[in-house]
Amino acid sequence: MDFIDLKTQQNRIREGLKVRFDRILEHGAYIMGPEITELEEKLADYCGVKHAISCSSGTDALLIPLMAWGIGPGDAVFTTPFTYVATAEVISLLGATPVFVDVYESTFNIDCEKLELAIQNTIAEGKLTPKAIIPVDLFGVPARYRLIEEIAKKYDLKVIEDAAQSFGATIGDRKVGTFGDVAATSFYPAKPLGCYGDGGAIFTNNDNLANKYKAIRIHGTTSDRYHSELIGLNGRLDSLQAAVLLEKLTIFDEELNLREKISIQYRNNLKNCQSIPKDYVSSHALFSIVLESDQQRNQTIEKLEQNDVPTAIYYKCPIHLMKAFSYLRYQKGDFPISEDLSKRILSLPMHPYLSEDDVELIINQIQ
Repeated sequence: MDFIDLKTQQNRIREGLKVRFDRILEHGAYIMGPEITELEEKLADYCGVKHAISCSSGTDALLIPLMAWGIGPGDAVFTTPFTYVATAEVISLLGATPVFVDVYESTFNIDCEKLELAIQNTIAEGKLTPKAIIPVDLFGVPARYRLIEEIAKKYDLKVIEDAAQSFGATIGDRKVGTFGDVAATSFYPAKPLGCYGDGGAIFTNNDNLANKYKAIRIHGTTSDRYHSELIGLNGRLDSLQAAVLLEKLTIFDEELNLREKISIQYRNNLKNCQSIPKDYVSSHALFSIVLESDQQRNQTIEKLEQNDVPTAIYYKCPIHLMKAFSYLRYQKGDFPISEDLSKRILSLPMHPYLSEDDVELIINQIQ
């Protein structure tokens, strides 16, 4: 059994991939070829936004909007410590300060009451200027964007939706990619929509920002590739990865439906699953449960391993306790929910090609 099964998926799309790869070998535009334009148009149409700007990774998809806004030293950007490190890393790379906010125990996403309190405390201290919020749609469940957008408007802050794990998810009739000022997603191979390397995309309805993002991803250049108008980076997606994503898009909605069925089977039989609010639909990038203790988690992992069932822990260490972020001087106990989840959370196999029997086997080892 695989934790994520990319082989079965590849067998479904192999012939289409060959056609697309042969086309690239014929035209020879390996960087920013016609596949990039086609992909960006289809991604924008899928989400219902004006602009989708492809880039080299989900990390760059977060970094580029921060660069476009000029965020840097003295600025505070609010986010969660219970996520992958890239979310906080891009803030620190620009010299800004990540200000962490604990999460809801139910959804594992940023707690909006604590978010507003953190903003108020930062303003009161007067050492940093609040500039932006980066909520994370953890494991595929969107954050509470209605409340987050209200808070952002109240304090004049920008919002970047970190949709690295949630592409394809919805709140009501709105797809992920349409919340906040801008959204960022990742096409890392393990994501619900993933390429065969690194890749990402940025989504916005703002024409001026879209043009800035396009310039920044190519070393700050616009019409003259040898004259930089902005400080940028090498953040382009290559044509081969775009081809993979275009082919995977043809079966993406079907795969999301299969993920939903697997999630329902898990949820009907297991306790302490990640909560999905009413009117929310997750992309089910990961399926996670919370055990009673770290000891029970270790016992469960061992039991599943004996039955050749792989597991993973996302995330073993909250970001505020990582050595790289020790300069922020956070301590154990500062974010108790994130710290507790890191000791008890366990992710189970989740991909569209798990059989009902596979899921039943997993459930029987946990009940």
